Amino acid sequence: MKKWIVILMTVAIAAGGTYVYHARSNNSEPLEIGTTAPDFTTIGALAGKEFQFSLADKLKDGPVVLYFFPKVFTEGCTIEANMFADATAEFNAAGATVIGMSGDDIEGLKKFSVSECRDKFAVARADDEIIESYQVRMSPGLAMTNRTSYVIDREGRIAFVHSATKPQGHVTGTLAKVKALSKS
Repeated sequence: MKKWIVILMTVAIAAGGTYVYHARSNNSEPLEIGTTAPDFTTIGALAGKEFQFSLADKLKDGPVVLYFFPKVFTEGCTIEANMFADATAEFNAAGATVIGMSGDDIEGLKKFSVSECRDKFAVARADDEIIESYQVRMSPGLAMTNRTSYVIDREGRIAFVHSATKPQGHVTGTLAKVKALSKS
């Protein structure tokens, strides 16, 4: 079965289509493609330096990849951050901004932005309102997000969703969608 999922995902992405993979332990469903992305402003970190991040402002520059991850310095989140760091130049070439989102405190995010994000992309604090509005709460009452990646187009609509517990697939899926958007 997994082999067919990978084949279908590859065909859908290669055709410039949209693919959603949903495999999570909680009952929350990610936002649907075509939905207007909830706007927010929060505190973030890039290369260890704190800044204010505004989704509306960043969308003026092009598509935004918001990838939610559970916890800084855990194995899967470190792997995912390293993969996004390795692909940052490709995202930038396609005109997209990548920002990792987590319920962690800003001090942890500052350190993570240096060591695991390798100073290449920002991470930001996902407070309860952001976690709820993007439907990424890992479990009720917990200020941790599940692993869900969204591509938000310039018009502020969800263009792509990838939700899976494993970090693999988040970078390839979001990058393929961003490249497709840059050609349209």
